[in-house]
Amino acid sequence: MISRRDFLQVSMAASAMVGASGFGNWARLAAQQSLTQDDLLQFDTYGNVSLIHITDIHAQLKPIFFREPEINLGVGDAFGQVPHITGADFRKLYGIADGSPSAYALTYNDFTSLAQTYGRVGGMDRVSTVINAIRADRPDALLLDGGDTWHGSYTCHQTQGQDVVNVMNALKPDAMTFHWEFTLGSDRVNEIVEGLPFAALGQNIFDAEWDEPAELFKPYKFFERGGVNIAVIGQAFPYMPIANPRWMFPEYSFGIREENMQAMVDEVRGMGAECVVVLSHNGFDVDKKMAGRVTGIDVILSGHTHDALPEPVLVGETIVVASGSNGKFVSRVDLDIRDGRMMGFRHKLIPIFSDVITPDPVITQLIDEQRAPYLDQLTEVIGKSDSLLYRRGNFNGTWDDLICEALIQERDADISMSPGVRWGPSILPGQDITREDIWNVTSMSYGQAYRTEMTGEFIHVILEDVADNLFNTDPYYQQGGDMVRIGGMGYRIDISKPQGSRISDMTLLKTGEQIDASKTYQVAGWASVNEGTEGPMIWDVVESHIRKQGTVSVAPHENVKVSGV
Repeated sequence: MISRRDFLQVSMAASAMVGASGFGNWARLAAQQSLTQDDLLQFDTYGNVSLIHITDIHAQLKPIFFREPEINLGVGDAFGQVPHITGADFRKLYGIADGSPSAYALTYNDFTSLAQTYGRVGGMDRVSTVINAIRADRPDALLLDGGDTWHGSYTCHQTQGQDVVNVMNALKPDAMTFHWEFTLGSDRVNEIVEGLPFAALGQNIFDAEWDEPAELFKPYKFFERGGVNIAVIGQAFPYMPIANPRWMFPEYSFGIREENMQAMVDEVRGMGAECVVVLSHNGFDVDKKMAGRVTGIDVILSGHTHDALPEPVLVGETIVVASGSNGKFVSRVDLDIRDGRMMGFRHKLIPIFSDVITPDPVITQLIDEQRAPYLDQLTEVIGKSDSLLYRRGNFNGTWDDLICEALIQERDADISMSPGVRWGPSILPGQDITREDIWNVTSMSYGQAYRTEMTGEFIHVILEDVADNLFNTDPYYQQGGDMVRIGGMGYRIDISKPQGSRISDMTLLKTGEQIDASKTYQVAGWASVNEGTEGPMIWDVVESHIRKQGTVSVAPHENVKVSGV
């Protein structure tokens, strides 16, 4: 008799074949540049349940350019495993042809030339078209939003998230979970959530004072689809009070809460759930670990780390799906649920090529209405870039370098620090830089650009702490984000070393001198989690710097030397 795991492995192979006829087919069609919307949406409908997953939109309502990471290092059991494979190695693993649309969508090589060939990606009106097509094929498909939705743009900041809320409500999701949303402040989050026409889920969102589940955020919700009783359990970002300012949401606590997750899975199974889906903002490695430790989960829809994988990863009998970020992809997952068990699945990661997919006119109009009051501000040209500006990788991208240089110049500092966030679209060489572009990489509710004194010893401590966040071999101790971006200083990092021993050879670039542990340096940065931080807003700092430059040119960052890979 074939075991359930064997059945799922056969299904994984079949899913890969579906990927070859869909995902792989648009790679081959690229050679003729004859890609069509039908090619992107082609899917062999399967089973009796369909899930649609979007995540980490970061308020990007319009099409953008977005470069995937060049460096995404895995440590411990994650070493050499997806999503910690990039570029040519990634293409080889999935059989992706160089120069194809899939190479453009999923890897970083030749990004500028491929972007000029294949155009922008995303746009929530294009996402709506894809969702509508899936629903036309499977009318009762579940649409699930993995969070980081109401954050990351000029209009989102100005409207306290309302612009994105309005657009997402029109897409009619069935449920969502959360991360950056909480940086709107708990009063605003509570106000929005109370009016949502769909489920706001988080089994790990607790009342901080009583250490009890928060009433506003339900742990799970049941849906009947295709004759199947489905439980969707929410998992918000576990490390909110560490990665973001605790004072913005003091009444809530988070955490992974693995034991409670197991209790919720057992509870919904006991209530008749035939399929258990976790809508997660843990990050991919954390989700893989959870999948191996919590029994009874059929599907984890993963978010937070912005990974885009053309096939799910099978952990035991749980499939883990990664759907990218910034509205660049939509995942469709079809499940065969029989006698209370998932017996097979089909999956497709659908890239949102905005020049290929016809926008949904209703959503286009709605997006334009949100933007109309701010259009003059959004579209004002501040400067131009001679360089590819991107952010996304374990270390500095060129957008980060530009921000760090702006902090040094505008705040008269020796060294600058910029947070290791993953959000932010790319700018092509020769492209104008508008105010909207600047806000797309700096917008947040605590964007003050501080200037302070730090000793060399304290700078070393900061780098070591952040490095352990990123390169701790236990995923449960990886508390979000990539390495803090540094300007005006170089260093070496050995990711194989334990905490406290990874960072060495810290050098002040303007003099070539070693950073002295006892000496004090002027340091500028932004996005401090400390309440009462003072300073101009980071977007104003960056705008001032770009205006003075006129045309910016950013050389590739070579000040961080990485070893222990």
